[in-house]
Parts: sequence; C-alpha cells; structure tokens
Amino acid sequence: MTFPVCFKMCIFRQIFLEMIYGIDTFSFHDVLEICKAPNKAQLSDAAKEQILNSQKNVQKIVDSDRCVYGINTGFGPLCDTKISADETAQLQYNLIISHAVGVGKPIDKELSKIMMIAKIHALSKGFSGVSLQVIERMILMLEKDIIPVVPEQGSVGASGDLAPLSHLVLPLLGLGQVWVGNEIFETAEILEKNNLKPLVLGPKEGLGLINGTQFILAHAIKGLEKFEYLLNLADLTAAMSLEAYRGSASPFKKELHEIRPFEGSKKVAARMLAFLKDSDNLKAHEGCERVQDPYSMRCVPQVHGASRNAFEHLKIMAETELNSVTDNPIVLSAEESISGGNFHGQLMALPLDYATLAAAELGNISDRRSYLLLEGKYGLPRLLTESSGLNSGFMIPQYTSAALVTENKTLCFPASADSIPTSLGQEDHVSMGSISGRKFNQVLGNLVNILAVELMFAAQGLEFRRPAKCSDIIEENYAILRSKVAKLEDDRLIGKDMLAIADLINSRKFIVN
Repeated sequence: MTFPVCFKMCIFRQIFLEMIYGIDTFSFHDVLEICKAPNKAQLSDAAKEQILNSQKNVQKIVDSDRCVYGINTGFGPLCDTKISADETAQLQYNLIISHAVGVGKPIDKELSKIMMIAKIHALSKGFSGVSLQVIERMILMLEKDIIPVVPEQGSVGASGDLAPLSHLVLPLLGLGQVWVGNEIFETAEILEKNNLKPLVLGPKEGLGLINGTQFILAHAIKGLEKFEYLLNLADLTAAMSLEAYRGSASPFKKELHEIRPFEGSKKVAARMLAFLKDSDNLKAHEGCERVQDPYSMRCVPQVHGASRNAFEHLKIMAETELNSVTDNPIVLSAEESISGGNFHGQLMALPLDYATLAAAELGNISDRRSYLLLEGKYGLPRLLTESSGLNSGFMIPQYTSAALVTENKTLCFPASADSIPTSLGQEDHVSMGSISGRKFNQVLGNLVNILAVELMFAAQGLEFRRPAKCSDIIEENYAILRSKVAKLEDDRLIGKDMLAIADLINSRKFIVN
C-alpha cells in the first residue's frame, strides 16, 4: 500500500520529532514537556532555512548605507547614534553586559528553562536576525542541563524583559552563572568542562536575544500548569466540604446553568454533580427543613466558574504569545525592517492580573467553607472535635487560612495599572508584566495551603458522617489524605498535617478528574 507524502511526514514526526522550533504551534503543555525532555523539540531544515535567511537579511542591511535601529545604531534614547560596521560585535556585547542588572533571588531553574525554550521558539521563526550558531548553542545548553541563573527582579515589561533576558544569555558570552543539576556554577568553569567556547555575537543578535517577553511568559506558563490543577482540586475540595456539611446538590443541576450559560460555571456544576454522585450524605439531606446553603456552598459553580473563565483567557493569551515574535526590530526582508512594539508586555500583564484575582478568589471562598465546617451545625461538633475546651481542635488552622487569604488580597492590586517611564522617556509607558507574573505565582503558592486546610477540615467532617458513604472518587481521595494524616482525636502538631496535605497537592496525588 502506498501512503501519501503528508501522511509519511506525519508518521516521521510522531516517531522522530515531536515538536519543531519555529515551525510548530506550541501549547503551554508542550513547553513543560520540553522542560522535562529537551530532545522532544529540535530544529528542522525548514526552521534552519528561516534562521539563515533572516541572518543574511541583517548582513545585507549592515553592508548597505541605510541607518536601521538596533543593527547599526545605538539603543533606546541612543537610537540616533550611528555605529560603524567594525563596532557591531562590541555593540552587541556591550548591550548585554550593560543590561544584566537584575536583582533578587534567582528564579526557579524550571522558569529559566521555560524562558530558554520560548526564546528559541521565537528566534527560530526567522524574523530576528539571530544566527543558527546562537540558537543551536541554546538548544545544546538545554540538552546538557546547563541553565542560566536569572534574578527575579528588574524588568518593567516594556522593551520586553531586558534585564532577565540579559542574564539568560550572559552564558553565551561565557559570563554569568548557570545551574547544573541543583547547584550554581560560574559559566566559564562549566563551558571549559564541556569544551565550549564563548560566542561572539554578530549584528542585531544581542538585541534579538534580550528584547522579548519570555520572563513574563515563563511565569504565565508555570502558573497555568499549577492553576489548572488547583481549579480542579478546588472543585473536589468543595464537594468534600459539601459532603461533610450535608448540603444540597440542587444548585448544581444542569437546568439552572443552561439559562446562564457561562462555560466555566457549566463545567464546575457538572463536575460537582459527578463528585457527589450516589452520595449517602446528600440523600440524608433530602426532606430536611434546610431551605438553602450559604453562598460558599451554593455558589461554587458561579465562583469557581468565573476563575475557570479567567484561566481560559490567560491560556489563550499565553499560547498566542508563545507562538509570536516579540523582539525588535522585526526584520521582514533585506529591504524592510520595522521598529515597532511587539516587545510590550501589556498583552500579557492584563490577563495575568486577571488570573491573579481569579486564583485569589478560589482561596477566599475556600476559607469560607472551612469556617462553616467549624461552626458546629447540622450534626458536626464545634471546631470539628468532640472534646473542645480541653482541645482547640481545628480552631487555629483557619487563622492560617484567613491570613493567607488576606495576603492574597494584597497581591491582587494590578501591577499593570502602574507605569513609570524609563530610558529617558523613550519607553514612556511600561507594562510591569513581570511583576504581574511573579504575583500570580505567589498567590497560587498560598492557594495550595488554603486548600490544604479545607481538605483537612472536610476529611475530619466526614468522620462524623460515618457510616454514610460518599461517591467513589471522594472516598478514594479521602483514603489518599488519610494515608498521610490521621483523624484528629486530641490536639497534636496539626501544622505537620497541613504541610503533609500541601505536599500531596504539590505532588499532584489527589485525583481531580
């Protein structure tokens, strides 16, 4: 049987190349997979041709008498200063070392890897004038697990993430520091061990490397991964709390959400019904005198659903950015180079701030459910302990939850609402998107511990509903939690229990689908 060429190429790619830099459309999940296995993405001949053509176009501009920003001029407010052809290599070197002024702790190694992958993908599209040698060196560093150390502070998200990206590419010049395994080394030492020499950058290369939004984007991608899981976990946690509270499932009926058909709330309502299927506790609620539950139980689809809508918006924006060219100037041909604003971070800053608020709201409503379980209503003992007085029970973990919820509220002020002019006014409106990305991940980190408190309370509440059974999936998750944390009989170091549950969350042990 003879197969068409396109089919053969498809099979070839599935076997040999899963993803191609500069050609394929990457999802945020793809980037995370490449982080784990860098050889899952490579350059194809077509991608190499794009890169080489773009570099040739830059060289033609250098050889001409035309004045083109960033290729034969200074940068920022120095754009009117002409640079000779003999000085272009020094210009690119000076650009990177002068812009590597980030401060603060190093970002996680994984974030640096995401930045590298996103930068390689953008440069490989062939509009940046960066050489094949530079891109191949970055790919080699990924494969050898030689990952640049990047400080967390210093970007205003305007002409891209100038300071973080400068630190990201310092190792190409033999400068800066790199991660190898979990340790940090001087770049020069590691290059020598691997028989690698520092690169000499050509025209436009330094600018192509440090203009872009890859720092902001990396925080969005890492945050999306955690947010996706926590959205699903929040639904499970709410269902467990509702079981313990013996609330009503009627607010999750399909008919209710079809007449206000937001995608997020429809999905959450369906998930809640699946989590609560065949529950003995909800059967016990039938025919009782309770007319309705408090909002934190009854409005889970509307609140969690709104956060899901924000997740979907950020996902669309991040994946558009991931597959875009965000440096400057953009080299379209040897005759046309456009100095525009594709590096501006506003397009990511706004959805990141929106997602930060959405993540914080998951914690806000979770804390309210935790509080309900402590009140001692509908058959549950006060503070979820049968011997309160002598024992404080679960009184104080809710303090921790409340503190984290308030901390998240303070992190919800949108960084994108601010702008401080830089570069002598040339960059007179900036996005502050790097701060948006960092805050988003801080809020998600706090959310893990807030949900850990609710899970601990919900599991304890279920103890007082036995022998009633929950759905299979809730019973399975209850068993996972109980494998690490026993029922509370008398006061003990429950701070350890909270940390153990948070560890289960961070290691994705709970079954949320």
